[in-house]
Amino acid sequence: MELTRRTFLGGAAALAAVPALAACGGGTGGGSERLRAAFPGGGSRESLDPHVVPQFVDQVRARATFDTLTGWSQDMTAEPRLAESVEPDATGTRWRIRLRDTRWHDGRPLTADDVLFTFRRIADPATTASAASLFARVDLTASRAAGPREVEVVLTAPDFTFPLWLGAPGSEIVAAGTTGFATPVGTGPFRFVSFTPGGPTVYTRNDAYWDGAPPAPGLELTPVDEEQARLGALLSGQVAYAHDLRPASARQVEAQGGRATLLAAPQSTTQFLNLRVDRPPFADPRVREAVRLGIDREALVRVVLLDTGQAGADLFGGPDLEYYPAGATAAPRDVGRARALLREAGAEGLAFELQTSGSDPNFQPAATLVAEQLREIGLAPTPRVLDAPTYFTTVRTSGVASFTRTGALPIPDFIGRRRLSSADNSNYTGYRSAEVDRLYAQAVANPDESARGADLTRIQTLLRDESGALVWALSDWNVGVAAGVTGIEAAKPNSHLWGRFDKAAAG
Repeated sequence: MELTRRTFLGGAAALAAVPALAACGGGTGGGSERLRAAFPGGGSRESLDPHVVPQFVDQVRARATFDTLTGWSQDMTAEPRLAESVEPDATGTRWRIRLRDTRWHDGRPLTADDVLFTFRRIADPATTASAASLFARVDLTASRAAGPREVEVVLTAPDFTFPLWLGAPGSEIVAAGTTGFATPVGTGPFRFVSFTPGGPTVYTRNDAYWDGAPPAPGLELTPVDEEQARLGALLSGQVAYAHDLRPASARQVEAQGGRATLLAAPQSTTQFLNLRVDRPPFADPRVREAVRLGIDREALVRVVLLDTGQAGADLFGGPDLEYYPAGATAAPRDVGRARALLREAGAEGLAFELQTSGSDPNFQPAATLVAEQLREIGLAPTPRVLDAPTYFTTVRTSGVASFTRTGALPIPDFIGRRRLSSADNSNYTGYRSAEVDRLYAQAVANPDESARGADLTRIQTLLRDESGALVWALSDWNVGVAAGVTGIEAAKPNSHLWGRFDKAAAG
């Protein structure tokens, strides 16, 4: 009750910060000029380059102006977008992409040369592209235009999951010869108008958009880092959309008098407690298992997430994702067994830090409650709050236990970019496995869907048992929209419906 009360009081206080948005430019929250949407992000890292998308607001800018060849559905499978079809040969090393008939904002037609140029740009280390590793297997010399709207892509190794990579954030198609993005030209639903660093990005609708002209005449994306300020702006009518609301704010939207609507995508984010397996004390599997059995996932969901989620089964994603192991259930708490494992390992009274930060509103309350639960089994953890801007770099390089969150991804993408031995960027536990590497290479090279699924299921079993990445919950993804706004769906982050406003209209 105390957590809930404090957060609700904080929401009321945040209304005082809302007038600062009045300086963000024209438009209204739900008026006839354009839709205004508030996102976390901003500052020196902001980018209009669709291949460098470090923040939520950058990804949404890319979606407004550009488009991808495929998109990720709600179950994280590939669906056509700029590509009408993506077909492999029998070996899985040659893929034929047929492009839809569409045009750039300046009237030029979309061509195969644009696609090949985009692949080269993403793969170029100088671009520092977010999706660069996904295109590492593309043979850029052998790949070619097979016609104005057909591309033959040659891979250096078989990969029957290739269509997934074409829909990843940061894989948007750009026009051949593009050298900068000060005034970006895309094929997307909105045409770029202006950008103010630290302030709004303004767009007008693209009446020639291939999927139909947006109902709204324009769009304004405004970075608002403070979650309570985003909530206050929504409830005061200054924005039509507030992104990434924590559970208490979601409850506040539900409780207020009809000024806004909550859109919640169930089990869309995976909440991790990461234990380093490559250094003491969690190099000892008995200590890791004691922690796994010592945390009370149901209590964490109830207290930290206010019941806006499900207890985690130490597996990424959820049961509605393709390749998620059937029948997986959360480990029940077993205090007696946890204490016995600690005695066996000689780890009773063991002191260590639980690293956390304000980069996610759930991390600190989760760390507080986990610390209480682990003290009950005989450990002595101390939560330590780190600076948010450097948090993820710090937990990759130091410490032994930390909290992270991952949005929805296709399971092959999650494994390929975050759990292989070559994946360093998001490796928060130090886990590496030659067997996982082997099974993954075997899975993506196999044209048989059932065999591929069996290999990917085996990988997830190994990750659950060995990786040190404990999933304490699958949390809902919450956004708020102003009353009367239509055409925005409760969508999983990273899906092609997430962060899109081409069907949105104000009431």
